[in-house]
Amino acid sequence: MSLESAEDPRRRRLLDDPLAIRAMAHPVRLDLQALLGKEGPLTAADAARRLGISQALASHHLRQLAKYDFVEPAPGKDNRERPWRLVSTSQSWREVGLSPEATAAADVLEQLIAERALGALADWQQRRAGEEQIWWENAGIGHTGIYLTGEELAELEQQISGLLQRYVDERPIDDKSTRPPGSRLVDITRIVTVAPDETGS
Repeated sequence: MSLESAEDPRRRRLLDDPLAIRAMAHPVRLDLQALLGKEGPLTAADAARRLGISQALASHHLRQLAKYDFVEPAPGKDNRERPWRLVSTSQSWREVGLSPEATAAADVLEQLIAERALGALADWQQRRAGEEQIWWENAGIGHTGIYLTGEELAELEQQISGLLQRYVDERPIDDKSTRPPGSRLVDITRIVTVAPDETGS
């Protein structure tokens, strides 16, 4: 799940449309959204160069993201420049009652996000030996198994989300001016699974 300040409702988007969820579930589109979050507004040509893809491909996927309101045109330096910017910097689909079609689309999207997180973990494992202690001591995988009621799980999720919310509010991901000196992008992917009910109740 992603977080965003309630102050700007367009920054946090609840997804319940299977077509929108499906539109987001594409590796290039996720790359483009991540790049716009990191760099701020970019033209299709700039995004293509940074991602190592053709301008036509970047333009196509940006238009698809715009069709489903994930990105929008941003003001350019002149009439020739046509940059794009993020509309919402966080998307979530867990808080809405999804239709079977939206649930299937969300399953594909979550699988893709999980695969990307595993790729980022493998990259981190290759680099962490050369990192400062503060970074490698506080990154990687932690694992905990506990018995909780549904209400306790909801409370725990709210507490974790609350801890992260401060930084989300203070530092919109696509606003470079809010990043403190020495800060780096930290990607937090939480995977929470629930075992089958063994009590039969």
